[in-house]
Amino acid sequence: MNPPSALSVSAVVSFLREVLEANEFFSDLWIQGEVSNYSRSQVGHRYFSLKDANAALRTVLFRDNMSGFQLKDGERVIAHGRITIYPQRGELQFVADFVRPEGVGILAAKFEELRLRLEAEGLFDPARKRPLPRFPRTIGLVTSPTGAALQDIRNVLARRWPLATILLSPALVQGEQAAGQVTAALKRLAKEPALDLAIVARGGGSAEDLSAFNDERVARAIYGFPVPVVLGVGHETDVTIADLVADLRAPTPSAAAERAVPDAAQMEQALRSIDRQMASAARGAPGAGGPGGIPAPAHPIRGAGPSGPGNQRALAGSGHAGRPRAALCRRPCALRERGRPDRFAEPDGHARPRLRHRPEGTVREEAGGQQRAQGEARRPAFRIGGGWRILG
Repeated sequence: MNPPSALSVSAVVSFLREVLEANEFFSDLWIQGEVSNYSRSQVGHRYFSLKDANAALRTVLFRDNMSGFQLKDGERVIAHGRITIYPQRGELQFVADFVRPEGVGILAAKFEELRLRLEAEGLFDPARKRPLPRFPRTIGLVTSPTGAALQDIRNVLARRWPLATILLSPALVQGEQAAGQVTAALKRLAKEPALDLAIVARGGGSAEDLSAFNDERVARAIYGFPVPVVLGVGHETDVTIADLVADLRAPTPSAAAERAVPDAAQMEQALRSIDRQMASAARGAPGAGGPGGIPAPAHPIRGAGPSGPGNQRALAGSGHAGRPRAALCRRPCALRERGRPDRFAEPDGHARPRLRHRPEGTVREEAGGQQRAQGEARRPAFRIGGGWRILG
């Protein structure tokens, strides 16, 4: 019986190193312990051990990671990194890429490590943030289908911009599965070709409740999203990694909806102001009567008919005898041709389209050009489009 062939030391150490580095558990570790035997090389690498009452682990923090960060013996820290083997000595070694004092807490340490790493990759660069579309027609929404944030956003969008179509991509926004579901919900929305922008939202909570939005998967899904993303997570003081990546951050879900769309009521008011200005300019144009046009005569005597003696004397004195009464109005007359309510007569006898259209029973002109609303406050006249659709 032949003895088994012997392996070299290098082969064994290399095999063990490959096994460790191929295991995902050992490639993404958080370890807490006390610093001992701290030293710094001439090139800037920092060597020390992390220990507790029963064991110690050799650790290295290379100069490319957290340059300038100093440690001291006896300090308790939280470190992130991977396990490997140092072949020259055959020692198990922890290669750290992030270290923070233990007092900051594990969640804060994870947040800072991810923030520094994504910032170095350019995910927070202000130059890459995209402007929001002025008039979005299709808006994607990622939130819980049972949360209060959904109802808040629906109310705001219905009030400010009711013509938009909302695509709800539901997801859990709290718990261990939340990060994966938010990422999947964003991927579903990204497949919608008509999408103009997306809102990601959830209400306030503790740091643990918002941890899904400090997940690297969510951050990269927002970074790679094809249209601008508005994030409204938590309250004003809550800042997550997803906030830093999003194209626009809002302090609350309601604020995210308000910033994502224009105000239809304000737009209608602006359009009505432009409409009045155009009508005023048309009345003052040459040939339209009034300033710049035919001199406007005084109004006919009140109570006198078009063929009455008082009216005839007024016509004779003005030099416009024999002209139609519609041509003698100081402003374009409201004399409408029967069967053509969209046109009115010009002083030159021709008819042209009316410039102003007001919904019946909502607003009417008052003396002095003021407007008065009848009944309840008038809602925007935009009524096209709109609606909701649930994806998934």
